[in-house]
Amino acid sequence: MHKISNGLIYFFGALGGLLFGYDTGVISGAILFIDKELKLNSLTTGIVVSAILFGAMIGAAVGGTLADRYGRRRIVLAAAATFCVGALGCAASWNVGSLVIFRIILGTAVGGASTLVPMYLSELAPAKIRGALSTLNQLMVMSGILLAYIIDFLFANVAGDWRWMLGFAFVPGALLFLGMLLAPESPRWLVEKGFEKRAAEILNQLRHGIGVDDEISDIKLTNDQPHGGYRDLFSDWARPSLIIGIGLAVFQQIIGCNTVLYYAPTTFTKVGLGSSAALLGTIGIGIVNVLVTVLAVWMMDRVGRRKLLLIGNVGMSLSLFVMAFASVGGGTATAMMTVISLAVYVMFFSMTWGPVMWVLLGEIFPLRIRGLGVGISGVANWFANLVVSLTFPSLFASFGTALFGAYAVMGVIAFIFVYRLVPETAGRSLEQIEASLRSKSLQEANNG
Repeated sequence: MHKISNGLIYFFGALGGLLFGYDTGVISGAILFIDKELKLNSLTTGIVVSAILFGAMIGAAVGGTLADRYGRRRIVLAAAATFCVGALGCAASWNVGSLVIFRIILGTAVGGASTLVPMYLSELAPAKIRGALSTLNQLMVMSGILLAYIIDFLFANVAGDWRWMLGFAFVPGALLFLGMLLAPESPRWLVEKGFEKRAAEILNQLRHGIGVDDEISDIKLTNDQPHGGYRDLFSDWARPSLIIGIGLAVFQQIIGCNTVLYYAPTTFTKVGLGSSAALLGTIGIGIVNVLVTVLAVWMMDRVGRRKLLLIGNVGMSLSLFVMAFASVGGGTATAMMTVISLAVYVMFFSMTWGPVMWVLLGEIFPLRIRGLGVGISGVANWFANLVVSLTFPSLFASFGTALFGAYAVMGVIAFIFVYRLVPETAGRSLEQIEASLRSKSLQEANNG
């Protein structure tokens, strides 16, 4: 294994999150200039914007399975190469059709990264800081979105504007590829495949030789359990993990997160702000996203995953209800109330549901079906993302900010879901979490 610092290993592992954020956020500004050059109509605009989400569903569907078969590191390398190809292809697109194709290709890397990076980080990190390190991925996602907003602004008046905006993703993509060439494979995957010696070498570097033998023993004990593919994923003992994973993935979207990230300028102009103020408001949201996610890194292992989700539901639902009632008024008061409520919503989302959902997906699934379970949950997340993103413009045009009331109701339902079904995982090893799920399933079977 190449000798690089633990900090660099974790940094390069999370760099896929920056690409994820950049490539999903950059289109909000780039589409204005694509429209001028390629003469888009309402249908083709929607297709160009949503193409990356279709690709992301594909990437999320196959990424976990491929990672279980070929290793986490190799598939992250493949995703990095795909990022580079997709970015250059988008920048060189000659018509709408070619742009859509390369956006779909780029989306497969985005979807793969969204599921693989949290899983990879959770399997490298020691239990006591696993939440913080996994949240590093969400910090990178939010940083990528902010970077996209800034790049959109910088290239707005440059020849080739949108091509530079989309093509810039090649730079972090190349960095991710080079970094992963030096990064180690997941020690848990190596033990599963029989490479115990290599796994011990990696853990000795990551843990500085502390507790490695006990960790290897725990991994081997978990690995000896009889489980495997789709049949086991839907079995009685694994089904609770699948329900939690899909539920969290879907609720993260239908409580309205991407109505803010994708359509903030639309929302601001709808309530009376000018285009310049809307642009500044969007950049402001990007900054808030990054700052509050830094706070989430600190809180993740101190407060706990489950408690953060519940706190987030309360804060987001209340701010969404305020936005819904704001639509009854009008003028400056409505505009200011909407801006403040959106800022509060972003703060709660970015320190709770934004990072916690992805951290939990990397923790709740048993080792042998972790990639498969995370992949299915990722597909559910991207599908819900697609539905919300496609329906929001027309619904918003009809109902205005009153639409946020529906998202607030989803937040209340999500609170009940978390309170009843989601366990606390902070401070516990992945093997302890799996053993607890098996024990609970066995107990319920005996009681039934």
